[in-house]
Amino acid sequence: MTDEQEKAHPDITLAARNQFPRSYLYSGFTTLIDLISTPEEMARWKSHDPKPDTFFCGGTTLMDGYPSNYLPKETRYTAMPYMLLETRVSGSPLPPGVRASEHTPQAVVTHMKTDGAICVKTFFERGFGGVHSLPVPQADTVRALVRAAHAAGLPVLMHANSLEAQQFALDTGVDIVAHGLWNTDEKTRPGELTAREKSVLDRVIAAHVGWQPTLQVLYGLRNLFDNATLVDPKLTRVLPLSLIDWYRTSEGRWFRDSIVAESPELAAPVGAANMLLDPINRAAAATGYLAQHHARLLFGTDTPSAPTYANPPGLNGWMEMRHLADAGVTPEQIFQAATLSNARALKLDREIGTVQVGKRANLLLVRADPRKTIQAYQEIAKVILGGRVLDPSMLAPNRP
Repeated sequence: MTDEQEKAHPDITLAARNQFPRSYLYSGFTTLIDLISTPEEMARWKSHDPKPDTFFCGGTTLMDGYPSNYLPKETRYTAMPYMLLETRVSGSPLPPGVRASEHTPQAVVTHMKTDGAICVKTFFERGFGGVHSLPVPQADTVRALVRAAHAAGLPVLMHANSLEAQQFALDTGVDIVAHGLWNTDEKTRPGELTAREKSVLDRVIAAHVGWQPTLQVLYGLRNLFDNATLVDPKLTRVLPLSLIDWYRTSEGRWFRDSIVAESPELAAPVGAANMLLDPINRAAAATGYLAQHHARLLFGTDTPSAPTYANPPGLNGWMEMRHLADAGVTPEQIFQAATLSNARALKLDREIGTVQVGKRANLLLVRADPRKTIQAYQEIAKVILGGRVLDPSMLAPNRP
């Protein structure tokens, strides 16, 4: 929903916001990391009970760069408090209220560390759709950001879904690449990788950089155009019926319709089926290559990846696991990526990640071995959060 739609439908909004934390727990998420947040947003999320243990990264968007470019200019510079400024053209004025000294790499890291962030999220994104000229950071800026973050004990993640962006991430020393290899100028057949693509992935492996495929993001856009999406019975396990019903209205399809307005061919079944086919195939091939070579894969879903109802909270974790398995990631690798590997990468492994005396009692009781089958995540008998035993049936929406 847009902000205006939320105001127009307060009852649906309240039911949805109350349910979303429970949907993550229902789906087996006992710990979440919000990669772009603020203390104020965290306070609203943490006001719910029960909810997963939740931490956040500070989002260091470049001024007028992605993703702040989607915000109205009147709120853009206050909505992203950890905004970065770079060397600017002499005489070009700053927006009202913005002080350059507060938006250096060192200043933003100090700010977010004081606010309680456990990580830094930065971006290399020139744009997509009809936008391809967004400003991207200079290498020296990101290297300074990494130095400041590491001095503060914070890992650095970079939104980097293109070959150019992943090369940049490796060159600047970030710890985690957020998103798979979706976009490149390289030409190849589906399911294959070029020598240049493999060389970048080999650098990921050699540098032991964390890599989040987030394959469901691409499917979450394509499934907007699949009529089966909103009649999937699994959706009722994580979303209130009132919200599902709203998604089926013309108002609820606003994002889908806005995409069709730009690309009318997507309204045809064949057009929708072919949507994002190249990045989906490339991302799967890259993920499989890294899995085969035992790279440091990390689990993530990027929720919400866009205003799409086809990437539902909690449930999309299961969807992501299926895509990973289809790409060649083994159940054992998925299990590691979703537990200890994530905990280590985000420096939380002293608290979570293994079943061990002294760590937080965030556990799942399942009816199958997750090291052998991802079906285990569909057969959760109990969710244990800080020692508190929760029945999944009581976490689902639409209960009698």
